[in-house]
Amino acid sequence: MTSPSDPPAGAGQAGQRKLVAVTACPTGIAHTYMAAEKLQQAAESLGIEMKVETQGSIGAENVLSDNDVREADGVIIAADKEVDLDRFAGKKILSVGVAEGIRRPEQLIEQVQSAPVHGGGGSAPAGGAIGAAGGGGKERSLAYKALMNGVSYMIPFVVVGGLLIAISLSLGGHTDPKGGLVIPDGSFWMHVNQIGVIGFTLMVPILSGYIAYAIGDRPALVPGMIGGWIANTGELYDSKAGAGFIGAIVTGFLAGYLVLWIKKIKVPKFVQPIMPIIVIPIVATTALGLFFIYVIGKPISWIFEHLTSWLSGMTGTSAILLGAILGLMIAFDMGGPVNKTAFLFGAGLIATGNQTVMGMCAAAIPVMPLGQGLATLIRKKLYSEQERETGLASLFMGFFGISEGAIPFAAARPAQVIPANMLGGAVAGAIAGLAGVKDAVPHGGPIVAVLGAVGGVAMFFVAVVIGSVVTALATVTLIDISERKRRGEAGASAVGGPEPALATVGAGAALGGDAGGTSVQKASAAPAPAPAAAEPGEDEVLSGYLSEQTVKLQLDSQDKESAIRELASLLATTGNVADTEELVQTALRREAQGTTGLGEEIAIPHAKTDAVTSPVVGFARSQEGIEWGALDGTKAKLIFIISVPEAAAGDEHLRILALLSRKLMDPGFRERLMAAPDKDAVIDVLREIQ
Repeated sequence: MTSPSDPPAGAGQAGQRKLVAVTACPTGIAHTYMAAEKLQQAAESLGIEMKVETQGSIGAENVLSDNDVREADGVIIAADKEVDLDRFAGKKILSVGVAEGIRRPEQLIEQVQSAPVHGGGGSAPAGGAIGAAGGGGKERSLAYKALMNGVSYMIPFVVVGGLLIAISLSLGGHTDPKGGLVIPDGSFWMHVNQIGVIGFTLMVPILSGYIAYAIGDRPALVPGMIGGWIANTGELYDSKAGAGFIGAIVTGFLAGYLVLWIKKIKVPKFVQPIMPIIVIPIVATTALGLFFIYVIGKPISWIFEHLTSWLSGMTGTSAILLGAILGLMIAFDMGGPVNKTAFLFGAGLIATGNQTVMGMCAAAIPVMPLGQGLATLIRKKLYSEQERETGLASLFMGFFGISEGAIPFAAARPAQVIPANMLGGAVAGAIAGLAGVKDAVPHGGPIVAVLGAVGGVAMFFVAVVIGSVVTALATVTLIDISERKRRGEAGASAVGGPEPALATVGAGAALGGDAGGTSVQKASAAPAPAPAAAEPGEDEVLSGYLSEQTVKLQLDSQDKESAIRELASLLATTGNVADTEELVQTALRREAQGTTGLGEEIAIPHAKTDAVTSPVVGFARSQEGIEWGALDGTKAKLIFIISVPEAAAGDEHLRILALLSRKLMDPGFRERLMAAPDKDAVIDVLREIQ
């Protein structure tokens, strides 16, 4: 073992080197352990001592001690989520994506020798940016992780606020002869509407606050949220409209990096304890707020006023051109100053008898949420489960003319989504302008046509449908191009796609988070001893979720879908499956999100659904192998199916799943499982999972 005082050993002293590593993935139950096992196997083959800490949604295990870190010659971070680097100050750190730990562990062990020394403080961003040689890809930077953090916290506010507003408008709203789509004051539906408005009001500061939080930690949360509120409140800087979600992204990053900068300032020891809870939040909030009001806010107000004047000068020009320009503006920031300029311009002309300009706006308003929702349906593999569910809510909001339903998509992928939105909005506005569509109320979306406020209803719907389809197709095309480019630049073609996950909504969903926290150590070749008589029955495997009844020695199926159906039927023999077809469809939807073929001839299809009444696990083999789209190109020969009801999302299930994933990384275990001659022998091998 290398002494703490010794210099790092060179390549010729590989037997004396000691390394430590951290593996982590934000979703899934397998890649954390696969990367850890591959790194350990590579280290053993090179004669290097290595300890690997795994991190996941139920904590970290095999945790690196101070002595481990002090004695290490280098640190490898193979993670797709943030890892705290403070404890590795003064050590060489190579930070890459978790896929790299699986795909090329030997090269990482070699590259860490020439990695830069970490100076202390901060975290490794998702995908790695510290000494990353072909690591997690450019998108998985600290900025990308921070943006996605803000979006994930914002989504529930968008969905709740938007749906409550939509429901209140549909059930309690009506067109008013004086203009507008109104809900009677003091009515039940007005109160529902007001609750929804609160959700929308909080949406922007939440986005800003959690972007800042991901960059600067807790001290950045307050300045981020208050900065987002200021950005969204135009009255504070003499603007008729706030800066919307784009302003929130700006304030979020400003707050986060401002806090990071303040943290670097050396202060007397007696001040240090109050820095994160008093000094930093107050200084950062005041500085950011005043900067936005006096520096950023004034240009926004100026642009707003001049855009209105410019549009007024265009009312006599081509209706197609004006409609396209209004559609571009409506789609650009979905509630921000550019959007509000176009909307208020159209709404203001209604009183003059010119309803065609509002007709152009009304056709463009629903295109963004409808188009983004449609995109999640036509190319499901490009989206996570959370995004697809948000897409359904977005479709609903689009019908009611709530353009903010598309904001989560635009905030997460601005470079792809905003241009696609603008293209569809321009098409819808131009068609509405060409057809002379009219709107008598200052609102948009199909709801205004249903309520009788639109003139030229047929062409209005033509404009909306064509614009939405254009947005959807443009979105999936741009995202697909972006993903291909990112995978190509990252060199990760062998290990790509979403992490196999029991995912529903959110990265932290109980069975969707990384089941990490289980140490990855060399698996024992001998079966673990059976539990004592007082414990659950001796035949119980995986806490009793798998039994001889749910084991099949040879699948009859030749393809993935047939195999899933055969496995679901196997689970149904336990009496714990209430709806076999729903179980199959849930598992297939999960496959559409991303393959559950883990490589090493393993597949773990899974479903979280109330089609099962209690957790149940099945296992089957395929001698020929089934094409499963595995990460390493191998066909699946060892296939586990896991299904749990929606309510069964506790740590115990995550623990079992983590143990299963870890054990399957042992080649000896896989060989014994494949060679077991009968069900009893299979059960004996599976008892090793402890």
